[in-house]
Amino acid sequence: MPTTGSAGLAPRSPGKDLYPCRAAELRGSSCPRPHEHLVSGFSFEQSWPHCSTMVFPLARGARGLLLTFALCMSLACTSRASALVHHDYCIIGAGPSGLQMAYFLQQASRNYVVFERSHAPGSFFALYPRHRKLISINKRYTGKSNSEFNLRHDWNSLLSHDSRLLFRHYSRDFFPHADTMVRYLEDFASRLELQVQYNTAITHVTLDRDQQAWNGHYFILTDQNSQTYRCSLLLVATGTWVPNVVSFTGSEYVEGYETVSINPEDFAGQTVLILGRGNSAFETAENILGVTNFIHMVSRSRVRLSWATHYVGDLRAINNGLLDTYQLKSLDGLLEGDLEDLAIVKDKKGKLHITLRFYLENSNSSAGAETVTLPQDELDNFATRAPYDRVIRCLGWKFDFSIYNRSLRLMPGRGNKRKYPQIKPSYESRGTRGLFVLGTASHSNDFRKSAGGFIHGFRYTTRAVHRLLENRHHGVPWPSPTYPITQLTNSIIKRVNEASGLYQMFSVLADIVLLKENATAFEYLEEYPVGILAQLELHTGRKAPSGLFAVIMEYGRNFSGADKDVFYYNRAVGEAQHAWQSNFLHPVIYYYKRLPTERKMRLRPPDWPLPRPDAIHHIVEDFLTDWTAPNAHILPLRRFLENCLGTDLRNFFAESCFLFALTRQKLPPSCQQGYLRMQGLVGSEGLRRHAVEASLMENYTVVDSPNKLLGGQKELHDQLLKDHVIPGRPLQHLINTKDEL
Repeated sequence: MPTTGSAGLAPRSPGKDLYPCRAAELRGSSCPRPHEHLVSGFSFEQSWPHCSTMVFPLARGARGLLLTFALCMSLACTSRASALVHHDYCIIGAGPSGLQMAYFLQQASRNYVVFERSHAPGSFFALYPRHRKLISINKRYTGKSNSEFNLRHDWNSLLSHDSRLLFRHYSRDFFPHADTMVRYLEDFASRLELQVQYNTAITHVTLDRDQQAWNGHYFILTDQNSQTYRCSLLLVATGTWVPNVVSFTGSEYVEGYETVSINPEDFAGQTVLILGRGNSAFETAENILGVTNFIHMVSRSRVRLSWATHYVGDLRAINNGLLDTYQLKSLDGLLEGDLEDLAIVKDKKGKLHITLRFYLENSNSSAGAETVTLPQDELDNFATRAPYDRVIRCLGWKFDFSIYNRSLRLMPGRGNKRKYPQIKPSYESRGTRGLFVLGTASHSNDFRKSAGGFIHGFRYTTRAVHRLLENRHHGVPWPSPTYPITQLTNSIIKRVNEASGLYQMFSVLADIVLLKENATAFEYLEEYPVGILAQLELHTGRKAPSGLFAVIMEYGRNFSGADKDVFYYNRAVGEAQHAWQSNFLHPVIYYYKRLPTERKMRLRPPDWPLPRPDAIHHIVEDFLTDWTAPNAHILPLRRFLENCLGTDLRNFFAESCFLFALTRQKLPPSCQQGYLRMQGLVGSEGLRRHAVEASLMENYTVVDSPNKLLGGQKELHDQLLKDHVIPGRPLQHLINTKDEL
């Protein structure tokens, strides 16, 4: 039995090298030429140049020859492996998510490359949408100069430090032209000098097990020219670009969205059936609505309006003209049915007739419409009894699984998520460690819930993935500045009023506030994926020993849905005490005394982004999405935080802190962290007047007491208690009163 590492060869004799040339190389001496006479007419230099320095002990016969071949083949493999182009990070696809990740990797000075099959980035947008109008809004004016806030309403820009690379500089249109997106992505890649390798189509991806690799294996990528690349970590940013096709009898007569004519005149006077119910289907219908006889649209599910579901991937108003003509009885119509139960037969005139599959089960499927039993033969008011001139398939796209070897175990999702690969809430593949899915293809994590399938959503999830990778492979913890506890209310209010990541990726990304011991300070982590909250310490390098808050944005529990009336009377809540009934997007703060476990994450209530907390607070919805009202927004939040922490988060003037120091055993945190460190806010007449007018403190007045205090005692009294004595009220009441800012 061969020993470990011998590859089945006999053990080497002591003091005798099996490979004398290799030993000579190690000693730095020369090596004799190979014995080419072993095979007549055969040259090792020509066939395996790397074997030309190898000499075996004189081995005659077949066994020695086979051994020679085996060793040279082994060395050939080793040589090829050493010739592999290696990168720490490989990104497949130079679309928006691929370029976004490339930007973050470049900013961190990592070794990466982006493979793009086309000659330019964003090749998907060079063709789609077919009618060239994007449905991602480009709101150039918001009335505010805060760049972070403005990103809430900019759905096309990628994140970068260069303000010139904001989409508002590229288009004035509210719904931009798709060609503008292509130009924008080209500028983003070139101006930031991202490492993109164009005209490189990755055709095969497999694994190479190696315990020295980051994740226990390398990813081996092969392109169309058989060039191979080795990657420590693989980032898939190819999107979903393979058209969804339904196979049924007669499907060969169906035209695809990807190839159908976009010239309306080609449809003049025709009757058209569209298969599908999404934006591509309605986009196609909108283009030909004014020239066709009528348009019918069939799909297995009812129409889902984005304003009702609050999901931007559902039908947008810009494309829903056919709903008007349907409901206002102008011949067009919508039908529901399983497409796999349909069948299409063609008559001698070229007209297409819709029938059902079971009508053809006992008939010749190749027969024409004249000899096949049609539904209208038995039901004379069958909805689709009129023949069609054209049938168009608009069923969206799915992920391309074909290039991934089975060893990667990259599997499709289930149900309505089967068009996406299965991934964890961390965006890592469930089957292979070190394989992350970015962009539209990662939308299974928040499908029909948030904006993770679109630029204004996945630009933030991509940044989150980068932060996870920085901590895992480079020991760079998740960014988390530390603040004194007195800044907690201000920090939360600031973020909920301007943060674009929380706003766009509602219910998916959350700000995490990690409390320090004794709640004297806190760390603030921005836009962390809530699905992996239980592994926060592992993924961020931060500890949560004293509890935490999670700040997240949510819609009302029962407000969104395809069957919901979102315009009903009294749909909005305005009273702070009813904040928990808010319907529109609003901030929600969860408080946990300890980090939730994975079991609690699994058992969380349906449609809850997080497990049941120890305490929860809703900030009441606001018509202007401006949560800065002192009484409706800030005061209830501050009191909630104080109840959770058991401390006073108000800020006090230095004079008040002085009085508290004389009369109390424990001072409020603002006095501990300010006044006692010779810091803090010294009162002035202007500040007091502002505080009184804003109802933040009582109107204290000065009262002289000459009958009680004489000479220098009176002056000392005025110096210490100026503006603190209320007429007709005892001093003890003053001492127990706090001046609130």
